[in-house]
Amino acid sequence: MAASSRAQVLRLYRALLRESQRFSGYNYRTYAIRRIRDAFRENKNVKDSEKIEELVSKAKENLEIIHRQVHLFVILSKSCIHLIKLAHAVIDGKK
Repeated sequence: MAASSRAQVLRLYRALLRESQRFSGYNYRTYAIRRIRDAFRENKNVKDSEKIEELVSKAKENLEIIHRQVHLFVILSKSCIHLIKLAHAVIDGKK
């Protein structure tokens, strides 16, 4: 693997781990981190440049998915908190 390719893979690995750390839920966070580490360990001895490019492409797609899921969780958790507060206000108003 060329040095630039190795550096690119390491940057991608760190980015995946960093983004996974942003999951608010412990189970989601630990699962994502475990899967990332396992996948990179499983493929650490791949020498075929085409296979490496395929794996890098797949990892980039997964990074986008993780990024999207993290933001979705943030939005949904804020919405849930707002709905709970609204429900409490409605219940308190009826008393």
